[in-house]
Amino acid sequence: MQVPLYQAKAEFFRMLGHPVRIRVLELLQHGPVPVRDLLDDIEIEPSSLSQQLAVLRRSGIVVSIRDGATVSYALAGGDVAELLRAARRILTELLAGQTELLAELRQADVVGPAQSS
Repeated sequence: MQVPLYQAKAEFFRMLGHPVRIRVLELLQHGPVPVRDLLDDIEIEPSSLSQQLAVLRRSGIVVSIRDGATVSYALAGGDVAELLRAARRILTELLAGQTELLAELRQADVVGPAQSS
């Protein structure tokens, strides 16, 4: 039985829905990164990182690369980096809107309730 597209998308975003996974993907945007460097940057237990890398690897979003004793990870394709850039743009717009709203609220506090609209 084929899963509806909207359900597949929801599962994809659910897979991305962990801060460590997002941070790993951000770190991999510029090329392969050894696991030891990921551990240094993310500062979590090796077993926790391994678990999150396994989720990303099973989903096909990252690949592992072995070079002797060193294991590195890389994005499986450039679309993931573009998705992260799009998320950054969306968040920037949302936060800019919140900043404008906050400024309006602060201005209303300064003007006072009787004078604000």
